[in-house]
Parts: sequence; structure tokens; C-alpha cells
Amino acid sequence: MKIAVPKEIKVHEYRVGLVPGGAAQLIADGHEVFVQTSAGVGSGIPDEAYEAVGCTIVATADEAWALGDMIVKVKEPIAEEYSRIRRGQILYTYFHLAAVPELARVLVEREATAVAYETIQTPDGRLPLLQPMSEVAGRMAVQVGARCLEKEYGGRGVLLGGIPGVAQGKVVILGGGTVGTEAAKIAIGMGARVTVLDVNMARLRYLDDVFGNRLQTIYSNPQTILEEIVDADLVVGAVLIPGARAPHLVKEAHLTEMLPGAVVVDVSVDQGGCIETCRPTTHDNPTYSIHDVVHYCVANMPGAVARTSTYGLTNVTLSYGRKLAGLGFAAAVRSDSALALGVNTHAGHVTYEAVARDLGMGYRPLDALL
Repeated sequence: MKIAVPKEIKVHEYRVGLVPGGAAQLIADGHEVFVQTSAGVGSGIPDEAYEAVGCTIVATADEAWALGDMIVKVKEPIAEEYSRIRRGQILYTYFHLAAVPELARVLVEREATAVAYETIQTPDGRLPLLQPMSEVAGRMAVQVGARCLEKEYGGRGVLLGGIPGVAQGKVVILGGGTVGTEAAKIAIGMGARVTVLDVNMARLRYLDDVFGNRLQTIYSNPQTILEEIVDADLVVGAVLIPGARAPHLVKEAHLTEMLPGAVVVDVSVDQGGCIETCRPTTHDNPTYSIHDVVHYCVANMPGAVARTSTYGLTNVTLSYGRKLAGLGFAAAVRSDSALALGVNTHAGHVTYEAVARDLGMGYRPLDALL
């Protein structure tokens, strides 16, 4: 198979879809790998590192997209890339289609096969290709939230860890999954008071066992959410429903009851956000304020720590990518139920039910198309 890695062009997106070590494995499997020039530079990987393992460097995105039977990326294609998508091409990347209906329509119209990292799901419910970026985003959420709390950035002027004689800040985390757990680790490490809310009692028991009295666990419902956020310095949105839009747990009216200068960091912005007033922002203009609450809603947060993120991502995407390339699409998804769940569009149809429902588009089971 011909596999192409174009340079990411989303604003301040420095990650790359494949590292040289991963490319070397694909080449050893008998495939050809084409990498757009400078695709890895943002992650500290020069073209020469790809050439050294046998990749072919191509000059333009048009060349990369035209050559690739499978395109390996990090972020979903944006508008200027839509025209490069062609019939039967496999796009292997993060999509979060519930939040980008226009892309879903393009994929269906062009009969492309979209294999979404975020919906590949193992029988035990894990999302292995989402996990490393969730780990990065969870840890970064508290890091950027702490900075936004500084007066210079519009925040309350609160140091999360406090100092002797002065109370530490309060961090409320909505969701106790991977993002929430990693956010809790950093917030606790910074000395903050931490509360995690979730509807999964088994998860709350796990967090209680792991962290003990270093954090408080609360069962999540509209009343408990409001009770916890009204005096919070930092609220982290860490809710995920695979493939579907995130529910709005914090309404705009709730912001008027929060502390002036409080900060919300909505990690679930890729899926529409769990805070009603959330809208995607970029690294060059990451924040805005509504009702005196600072919002940080960067949609590609891990892109700021590109080298860590790129290597962490390839660690988990490569095995499925090798299967797609080695067996071919149909045989690969038949052989692996987790990979089959990653298929969001194929042959002109939406094949992931939650995406179809959220976008009001027709749903066709993948089995029926194979």
C-alpha cells in the first residue's frame, strides 16, 4: 500500500501522523511511505530522519494526498484539504465528526473511508488511540488553567497551591475518565483542592482508592455540578461519549453564579464541549470571557507539546495502521472489532451510529457495506 503523511495545517498544529520508527516498520512490511517535506519539523523530526529509513519526501500536500492510498494524519482535514480527498481513500486520523458536520458531508459525498482514532474501541470499553492524547490534554488542562488564573490573563489572581496562611485554589473536574484522572494528578501535585464528578460509581470508587483523601469524589447531577462550580477557581470539562456530542453540563446561566475571574478549560471542545458557552479557540488566541469567566477552549491542545504528543500517538496508532495496510481495509476490519468501530464513513455512508444521529444523517452499518 502507498501511505502518505501530509504536513498538518491547522493553526499551531505541530504534530505529525507518523514518526520515522513507525515509517520504518511499514516499509519493512513492504509498503511505500511518502512524507510531505517539513511535516515532522514541528515535532523536532527533520526530513532526513524519514529519508534515512526509506521514506520518499514529496514537496507539496497535493502530491502527498494524490499518492496515498491511505493518509495518516493527526487532525481532521480542514476546508482547504477537502478537495484532495478522493473516492476509496482511507483517512486515518482524529475526526470528531459530531462537531464538524461539513466534513462528514464531504467524506460521504467523496465516498472516502474515515477511520477515526477516537472511536476505535476495544471490547472492554477502552479507547486506546484516544488515551495518550487524553493523558496529555488532562495534564495540560490544569497547567493552562493555572496560568489563566493569573490576573494578567484575566483570571482571579489565584495561585492554585496557595501559600502558608492562604487557602489553596479549588479545582472541579467534570468527568473521571483518562482526562479527568490526569488533570487530578496535576492539580493535586500543585497543591489544589480537587473535586471530581462522574456518573460512574465504579470510576469514583477507583479514584477514591487511588487518591484517597487527596481528592473528593461526587456523583454528578445538575444540582451537585452547580454546588461545586459556584466557588471553583478552575473547572475542567473532561466528559466523553465516544463519537457523540458532549452533553452541556454547565449552562450559560450557571456562569453568572461562578466567581468573577474563575477559569473553565473545556477539553471536550473537540466533541462540542460540555460547557454551553464553549466554542473552539486556537493556540494564538486561546481564551475569551463570558460573564467574567475565562474560557480556554483550544481544540488541539496537545499540539502545543508536539514532540511528546507525536511519539505518544504513534505508539498506539501504528499497530492498527499496519493492519489496515497489510490486510487491506475489508479484511482488517473483519478481523478486528475494535478497528471496525473506528470506521465513521465508508462507501458514501455514515457507519458510526452516534455520529449519524448527532448530525441528522443516514446511518448504514458497516457490515452491510462489506
